[in-house]
Amino acid sequence: MKLKGFYSSLVAIAIPISLQALLQNFVNMLDTIMIGRLGSVEIAAVGLGNQIFFILNMILFGITSGGGVFIAQFWGKKDIGGIRKSLGLMTVIAIFTSVIFTILGLFIPHKMISLYSPDPQVIQVGGTYLRYVCLSYIPTAISFSITLALRSTERVKLPLVCTAISLSINLIANYLLIFVAGLGVKGAAIATIIARFIELFILVIWSYSHKYEICGKLKEHLSYNKNFVFKYIKIALPVIINETFWGLGTSVYNAIFAHAGTNAFTAYSITGTISQLTWVFCMGFGNGIGVLIGKRIGEKEVDEARLYAKRSMWFMPLIGAAVGIFLLPLSKLLPIFFNVGPEIIKDATSILMILIFIYPFNSFCMNWIVGICRAGGDTVFSAVAEIVVLWCVSIPLGYVAAFILNLPAPMIYLFFCSESVVKAIIGAIRVVSGKWLRDVT
Repeated sequence: MKLKGFYSSLVAIAIPISLQALLQNFVNMLDTIMIGRLGSVEIAAVGLGNQIFFILNMILFGITSGGGVFIAQFWGKKDIGGIRKSLGLMTVIAIFTSVIFTILGLFIPHKMISLYSPDPQVIQVGGTYLRYVCLSYIPTAISFSITLALRSTERVKLPLVCTAISLSINLIANYLLIFVAGLGVKGAAIATIIARFIELFILVIWSYSHKYEICGKLKEHLSYNKNFVFKYIKIALPVIINETFWGLGTSVYNAIFAHAGTNAFTAYSITGTISQLTWVFCMGFGNGIGVLIGKRIGEKEVDEARLYAKRSMWFMPLIGAAVGIFLLPLSKLLPIFFNVGPEIIKDATSILMILIFIYPFNSFCMNWIVGICRAGGDTVFSAVAEIVVLWCVSIPLGYVAAFILNLPAPMIYLFFCSESVVKAIIGAIRVVSGKWLRDVT
């Protein structure tokens, strides 16, 4: 594949992934609005119930990212058996993990919610929601694995279509069950279960009926041996740890902003909601680069894989800059979207302006961690780098800004941005060194 082919292939993979994530975030916003009409207790209860899924989601992302490294490289080798056993292993691990979360949700849902909130009303309503919605975890885990496998074999349209159908069903079922049937949060949970099972059904039926490469007999999917399992865990475990500590770091960010005051926390939350709508494109391109690099490694075209990595080092910051520009007009719409005071709008706007300038760094970091190092099997280095910078640089500086210097929200956010700058420097050195490239298959 020539360099021109690299860009066209990247766009063909990245855009469907980006649109899928954009659709997911947009519908999540509408979902929150619908739940919000029930009252503050209900929205808090559902939000905390979904925190359980957020933890599961991070673990599933680590499990499937490890599988994606193998599948993309097997795809380059045209090793269909390797693809199928990789999918089988990561699906088994994903199901096992989701079963644990399902059991917790079924038998101790109120205790799980009480870990987040002392409010008895929130615990009661949240526990009811969790006891139902946890039944969606197993089909979600299977869909997660199939979707990642499809992406890694450059079959990106089906996951997008399935997400569109699933989320449309979720919204319609939400309205009917929450408001028409009057089931409240229980209705929201049932709507999620219905949508997840339909999504899984379409993924499986369509993939097998069109004989996609990932589809094989059960025996093929379970053909892995002990050595392959250990090799898989060696790649996937650092990613799981990485995502878990990243999630905990996000919680610490929220706690620091909350200490700075309700207005500061609200402004930070608003910018997070807005930035999610644009960040999906950086995420999509980062994942797309990972698929293409992994494929080239599998094809033994290591020089071309390194060339792709080096070219993406300047291409991804440009994507970040281009996407960041869209935050400018979105910032003008904050008073329309959010019914909050002028000081909060001012702080939120300032944070978005900082984000515009930091987006190229964020995009570069997404690229070298998810797109390059994980595709090259260099998951230990990228995990250590991200965790160390987050917990030893960014969070301490944010703590100093909020607790010692008592700075306003935009300045606290600026201190947090040190993470992206430091990680970008580390990533540039790592990519140029070439030590990230390993053939894991």
